[in-house]
Amino acid sequence: MREVTSAAVGFWGSLPGGVGMRKVQDQDSVFTSRSARTKSERRKKKRTQGIVVSVVAVLLVAVLSAGYVLFDLQRQFNAKSNTVALGFSDAEEQARPVKDPDDKSLNILLLGVDHADEDTAESAALNEAVSQRSDSMMLVHIPEDRSQVYVMSMVRDMYVEIPGHGMNKLNAAISLGGAPLLMQTIEGIFKTKLDHVAMVDFEGFRELSTALGGVTLNNEIPFTANDTDYFYPVGDIKLQGDRALRYVRERKSFTNGDYQRVANQRKFIAAAANQVLSSETLANPVKLYDIVDKVSPYLTVDDSFDAATLVGLGLQLKNVDTDNMAMFTMPTAGASMSADGQSIELASELAITQISEALQSDKMADYLRENPPEEP
Repeated sequence: MREVTSAAVGFWGSLPGGVGMRKVQDQDSVFTSRSARTKSERRKKKRTQGIVVSVVAVLLVAVLSAGYVLFDLQRQFNAKSNTVALGFSDAEEQARPVKDPDDKSLNILLLGVDHADEDTAESAALNEAVSQRSDSMMLVHIPEDRSQVYVMSMVRDMYVEIPGHGMNKLNAAISLGGAPLLMQTIEGIFKTKLDHVAMVDFEGFRELSTALGGVTLNNEIPFTANDTDYFYPVGDIKLQGDRALRYVRERKSFTNGDYQRVANQRKFIAAAANQVLSSETLANPVKLYDIVDKVSPYLTVDDSFDAATLVGLGLQLKNVDTDNMAMFTMPTAGASMSADGQSIELASELAITQISEALQSDKMADYLRENPPEEP
């Protein structure tokens, strides 16, 4: 892999045995549900199990596992994607939460970030301060028994303590200190160590939609993207290129801002996954190569996450039913204004305490059962 040169949301998925995978569905609710299908379709899907986590690289690594072209696709992915060395100092490493050696659960930070200007030196890395912020932040928890995957979106305007910088919006950590500082910030919030980080530049959404020839999804709220003439009506719409990028980034058109944006991002990923994992796509080597070729350059993972590692993790999750994959947005305590006049979301101390305990005890299922989240 190349050393990181640009930002990069989200990360991986798998196809057990390289032959198939269940399609991801609309994930606006806590637990995904499948629309009515014929019995024969259900029986066919029962034979193809796997997992998809909601980010662009989910689709990439699903593609990487596509059997007969497995090696070449993984080699292409490793060559074109980027890596970031987190480079914590000895003091910073010692200050991080300690993980029990017997704890085999995984916590992965998924980020979607704006790319910095290509002309600036700050576009060269994400292991230090960069001229951008993260539009999408998700904490993925995979329990020790690999029985489930939990994807928690965090609103970017949540007002929190950023180590060494005082109180600020959560997404400011990227601009102040890159991915390492954001990891330290989230670890400080939940008193829980993060095992990996994966990022994708939002331009990757544009390239993915183009490689697929457009992504069709069902839009529930009509809106016009801010400062554009891009109108998104209610109903089935086909998104490609700039229109796809604006759909997943728009927040100013909604009364609930970031909450609706993360819901739309999940909707886009679910629809794209359906197309990527269709038999038409998986049986088309030319299209598979095109997806990996166009999207990999926008993906950045930490240096312990190569394609083989990601696919290996996916194989551990081969028995997870994607119909039950848990996706939700972390609760906050409501909107407010900071002392310096910023519009912010107040952190919910109750939610932080409960989620921290759930992560540390590997009991996220209990947390969601006792605190069913509300979605836009």
